[in-house]
Amino acid sequence: MSGPARRSSSLRGISRFARPDATTLLPTAAPARARVAWTTVPVESLFARLEPLLPTVSKPIQYVGGELHSAVKDWDSVDVRWVLMYPDAYEVGLPNQGVQILYEVLNERADVLAERTYSVWRDMEDVMRAHDIPQFTVVAHRPVRAFDVFGISFSTELGYTNLLTALDLAGIPLSASDRGEDDPLVIAGGHAAFNPEPIAEFIDAAVLGDGEEAALRITDIVRSWKAEGRPDGRDGLLLRLARDGVAYVPSYYDVDYLPDGRIRRVAPNRPGVPWRVAKHTVMDLDAWPYPKKPLVPLAETVHERYSVEIFRGCTRGCRFCQAGMITRPVRERSITTVGEMVQRGIAATGFEEVGLLSLSSADHSEIGEIAKGLADRYDGEQVSLSLPSTRVDAFNVTLANELSRNGRRTGLTFAPEGGSERMRKVINKMVTEEDLIRTVSTAYGNGWRQVKLYFMCGLPTETDDDVLQIAQMAKRVIQAGREAAGRKDIRCTISIGAFVPKPHTPFQWAAQLDHETVDRRLRALKGAVMADRDYGRSIGLRYHDGRPSIIEGLLSRGDRRVGAVIRRVWEDGGRFDGWTEHFSFERWAGACAEVFAGMPVSLDWYTTRERELAEVLPWDHLDAGLDKDWMWEDWQDAVHEVEVEDCRWTPCYDCGVCPTMGTEIQIGPTGRPLLPLSPS
Repeated sequence: MSGPARRSSSLRGISRFARPDATTLLPTAAPARARVAWTTVPVESLFARLEPLLPTVSKPIQYVGGELHSAVKDWDSVDVRWVLMYPDAYEVGLPNQGVQILYEVLNERADVLAERTYSVWRDMEDVMRAHDIPQFTVVAHRPVRAFDVFGISFSTELGYTNLLTALDLAGIPLSASDRGEDDPLVIAGGHAAFNPEPIAEFIDAAVLGDGEEAALRITDIVRSWKAEGRPDGRDGLLLRLARDGVAYVPSYYDVDYLPDGRIRRVAPNRPGVPWRVAKHTVMDLDAWPYPKKPLVPLAETVHERYSVEIFRGCTRGCRFCQAGMITRPVRERSITTVGEMVQRGIAATGFEEVGLLSLSSADHSEIGEIAKGLADRYDGEQVSLSLPSTRVDAFNVTLANELSRNGRRTGLTFAPEGGSERMRKVINKMVTEEDLIRTVSTAYGNGWRQVKLYFMCGLPTETDDDVLQIAQMAKRVIQAGREAAGRKDIRCTISIGAFVPKPHTPFQWAAQLDHETVDRRLRALKGAVMADRDYGRSIGLRYHDGRPSIIEGLLSRGDRRVGAVIRRVWEDGGRFDGWTEHFSFERWAGACAEVFAGMPVSLDWYTTRERELAEVLPWDHLDAGLDKDWMWEDWQDAVHEVEVEDCRWTPCYDCGVCPTMGTEIQIGPTGRPLLPLSPS
């Protein structure tokens, strides 16, 4: 099928399924196969219609639900109803930490119901359209349009077309301006929500930053509005959210453009709406020890482990890293709370792996004590510990040994990011090649046989030689490893991604490197690695072509005019653009050429063009706390290869977050023990 199936009239006019206040009693167990009991306007469980069709699609179990710790609440017993979505397949979406946390936080409230939905594969989409089955929730299988709030968490912009599929299948108008009181509020969150302008047409609001407290504030506002009889309709509810500052409502801001395509200004069009919308920051992670009882799936997912976020934020100052910039300041979870969460999570799930997560987990001030305490606690119980990629300068063998004590020694992952020392100064990744060689030598000498190194290609000021130096570094790693281990059966895998400039970073003004040059440099790197057969056989090289990164760049730094491109791509069959096998650069490039014809903007204008300080950026009215002048100065420092220290260990260097947000860095050591932990 070349494009989306023709939409049936019954999907567009789905009011027979839902109103936000519609009620029904569902069985306490799910999925519901029995006929439900109706009261007032019915909200039917769709499972009876869906079940006979499941054998016709791939991986049908992903649409059934019934996970351990999933919540099933009586529809009529609550005041506010949320449906949460991670816009990707079930196997990717279910483990998402953000959605799981909000799912549990909301369902702990007696007056709130939260359910989940995920993107359906194309075969299921075709079946749903053919049989007039709308987008549904897993477990209770209720129609998404029945809920008060539809919350979507975006960690990547390439999920935007999946949002449109879900809206269309649900019977919710794609454009927020076409929605009525029977439609749920569509609210975006996640890291991509820090520039939601490309999807401004399709969402009612966006939440910036941490979601735990914000979701509960939104719930209270929705409940009050409903209890008061829905004054001023949908517009009245959105105006309450905007004036409260809990969410950004794009329709309440007008965007004016200059003749050359740049933005003239972004201004509120309603009284009482703030000129700038600020992010939310949870300052006491110990007060939010979620997830307490994570979902345990029946189907296979990409991560099957219990994950504990040991701290939020990062002040290392890597200039390319949006996550590090927008989540400042650093807020550590105490060692005692980490221990309690692990104990409770393992007991609740039976998972045999614990992931200690953060942007730089080995930077936790008590990571050594955490690792040793957990390794002692679960010694002999086949419970293994893992960290995400580890900074070279934070690695030590003692820590690594504790992490691997109860599990097998898998590979270690380090992220130098830049191929040359010059590039690492540009990006503020303060790691020398000697640091890396010393670290990997220690690892190989202590029994590890495989190391993975992550780099980026296309960084600002990068040259061909900067990329080719990756090959020399990999060869030195193999050579040092052979010497340290006294054997030759060691491996080094190089993984390379194309750099995408992101909003709210010092590189937000940078020109993105064209995909042709990225691909040429990566081909040259592959040739350099394979030229020496003695080393080439021990070095693995993994990379993707540069074209998806160009589209990610368009969506990352785009403005509202990009929304028409997203719609055109979706109408042409675009789905699951984050998956290599489903992504089509030609489809996106063609849509840009068509939509931008006769306009002063283009795909290259949004991506490979460098910005100036005076230019109004599409996200300037959205406040991550970072001072724009500080970011510009840091951008100039990058060009001049000047490094900046981590402010956790130095005096403040005025990035602006703490005074703007009323926050502060929270780090240990606390001196608390990991115990008490009850005996097994």
